[in-house]
Amino acid sequence: MKGFPNYLVALALMALACSQLASAFDPAPLQDFCVAVNTSTEAVFVNGKFCKDPKLVNANDFFFQGLNIPRSTANQLGSNVTLLNVDKIFGLNTLGISLARIDFAPYGLNPPHTHPRATEILVVLEGTLLVGFVTSNPDNRLITKTLNAGDVFVFPIGLIHFQFNVGKTNAVAFAGLGSQNPGLIVIAKNVFGSNPPINPDVLTKAFQLDKNVVESLQKKFST
Repeated sequence: MKGFPNYLVALALMALACSQLASAFDPAPLQDFCVAVNTSTEAVFVNGKFCKDPKLVNANDFFFQGLNIPRSTANQLGSNVTLLNVDKIFGLNTLGISLARIDFAPYGLNPPHTHPRATEILVVLEGTLLVGFVTSNPDNRLITKTLNAGDVFVFPIGLIHFQFNVGKTNAVAFAGLGSQNPGLIVIAKNVFGSNPPINPDVLTKAFQLDKNVVESLQKKFST
C-alpha cells in the first residue's frame, strides 16, 4: 500500500469495522426481558409466537374488522385505546408495526406514558387534542402542540407523552406504532400501582411528597 495516505488507510479500517458492527447488531427487543436458559425444556419463543405454515396462511390472518366503531370512554380518564398489535392481527408477527384507535370524551385524557419499543405517529380524525412529549435529561423540555382534525404529530421512541381532549365534543385519533409489540408504561399507574408496591419511603423522597399522599396514591392506583 506504498504511497497510500495513512488517513485513507485509517478511514478504510474504520469503515470496515463499522460495517462489521452494523451486520452484527442485535435486533430491538420485543419484550421487557429475555433471561437465558441452558435447557430447551425451560425455553419459550421470543414474543411467545410460533410461525404458521405458509401454506395455511389466509386473508383473515392479516385482517381486523370494526375499528370504525366508537369505543366507550366511560372511565375516570375519559379515554379508550384500542390497540391492534400482533395479539390482534397475527399477520403482524415480525413486521414491526401496530395500529391504535384512541377515543376521547370531552376533556378526556390519554395520560403520560411511554412505549419502550416504538415511535408513535398520531393523526387526529375528529376534535381538538393538546399533545406533547418531554425530552430526556438534562433538558426535560416539553414539546407540545394543539392538533385539529387532519393534523399529524410524532412521539419519539421511549419518551413520555400524552394526548388531552381540550374540546367540548368527542375526539378520535389513530396512531401508528413502529413495533408489533410497542409496550406501554403508564407513568402514574406503573409507579404508584406496581405489584408489589414500591416502598413508600422511596416514592416520598423521589417525588418530594408527604408519605400520607404517597400511600393514598398507591391505594388509589392499586385498585
